[in-house]
Amino acid sequence: MTITAGQLNRATLTRQLLVRREEIGVAEAVRRVVALQAQQAASPYLALWNRVAGFDPAHLDAAFADRTIVKSTLMRITLHAVHIDDFPVFLQAVHPSIRASRLGDDRFTASGLTAADGDALVADVLDYGDRPRASTEFETWLTDRLAERHGAGAGAPAWWGLRQVAPLLRAPGTETWSFGQKLSYVAPAVRPVLGDPEVAAASLRTLVLRYLDGFGPASVADVAQFALVQRGRAREALRVLAAEGGVERLTGPGGAELYDLPGAPRPDEETPVPARLMAMWDSVLLAHADRGRVIPPDYRPLVIKRNGDVLPTLLVDGRVAGLWRTVDAGIEATAFHPLPDEAWDQLATEARALTTLLADREPHVYRRYHHWWTKPANLPPTTETRLLPAA
Repeated sequence: MTITAGQLNRATLTRQLLVRREEIGVAEAVRRVVALQAQQAASPYLALWNRVAGFDPAHLDAAFADRTIVKSTLMRITLHAVHIDDFPVFLQAVHPSIRASRLGDDRFTASGLTAADGDALVADVLDYGDRPRASTEFETWLTDRLAERHGAGAGAPAWWGLRQVAPLLRAPGTETWSFGQKLSYVAPAVRPVLGDPEVAAASLRTLVLRYLDGFGPASVADVAQFALVQRGRAREALRVLAAEGGVERLTGPGGAELYDLPGAPRPDEETPVPARLMAMWDSVLLAHADRGRVIPPDYRPLVIKRNGDVLPTLLVDGRVAGLWRTVDAGIEATAFHPLPDEAWDQLATEARALTTLLADREPHVYRRYHHWWTKPANLPPTTETRLLPAA
């Protein structure tokens, strides 16, 4: 079976709940979309606002507070919000990449510890995290523990690596978006199984199935990009799943080999997609090696900056069409190409709803990133900027 670029776009947006907002709870929504990028505290909230009908931020506050939804370092070695039932398996799948990246880094080995030393400390770090503790508490505890053998300066670099290698959760607080600048960590009630290659391989297969359900169809490179695992691991996981009948092969644009779940939704490429004001680092922008599925290639450097910042975007007809930011009077929308009146009307409606949501939380969300608007961006000559008034 072949699938066009347009069908790929609509398939992913349908699974990501971006073709229409769904009347579902927060916990189910997070499971449906697999994981939410969460390195910026507001982004999981805005991501769900774009996907859940009648979204109430207080429901996500409560889910973070009771740890139904948890925040931790997972795919792409970045912070994600996931359902607690998914956390152990997702962590087991990607932990080999996290461990290699952190315990082999000079910022960790400056402690004098080896990777094996780091592995040996993980259980004790989790024991110490039996209740929420500030990052500074963990660092002080490690400093005291390691001082005799490795010197007083070992604690900080050891904690730099172990805060991500140990399967710790970020502990929520009472901040506006549940998490603030003062970092706290806590151990999960169920500890993932680390260091077992068979567990890691089986967990990766589970993650691949969930990924295809939420972002498919996808290639080997897409799977590897989403999880940040070696392509060999991604290829082997798909080989096993295909042999078991869990996935099927498709032919994508340019003859690309793609994989998907049998019977997964693949709507027509003409399926209408309403305009959206997407969160910074929204997962749909980052989940594929070929980001042209959602971001036109010419627009990628305008949206994804060299330091990794992924700016809040306009999604029009299912693809990135510009940027947005908050201003005193509402939302400033910058379109990279001419948009039809219908799209501007939809964006204006979204802006009124978003400013209402932000009013009691953070009216100038993402303000610290506004410096990107003051720097030369080589915007297309057709760029148009409009003020979309607040509610």
